[in-house]
Amino acid sequence: QVQLVESGGGLVQAGGSLRLSCTASGGTFSRIDMGWFRQAPGKEREFVTTITWANRIAYAESVKGRFTISRDNAQNTVYLQMNSLKPDDTAVYYCAAVRNLGWAPKVVVAQYDYWGQGAQVTVSS
Repeated sequence: QVQLVESGGGLVQAGGSLRLSCTASGGTFSRIDMGWFRQAPGKEREFVTTITWANRIAYAESVKGRFTISRDNAQNTVYLQMNSLKPDDTAVYYCAAVRNLGWAPKVVVAQYDYWGQGAQVTVSS
């Protein structure tokens, strides 16, 4: 069982930056694929970015060039640096994890087994 704890959400003005962190426990972090998803009110949860255990990375088109995912295996933590934030980025951001089952980045909600509690990110215009 993998437990995920997120931190770093908050309120920021458009154009600003935030960094989310997600710390995992209960598994071999270096062999776990990590992802970030988000869910806005009234919308389905959507893929944001992912980093595999081998550091293969994928981004949603809507965040490319603005968001950066990284991981620190020594700290069992994955980070999401969000720059040039827009009001459309407002959502609850969820950290997700799955034990490595292949090489390809995982971009679908159903591919992940473990989820954090969510962190609210609000971007004001």
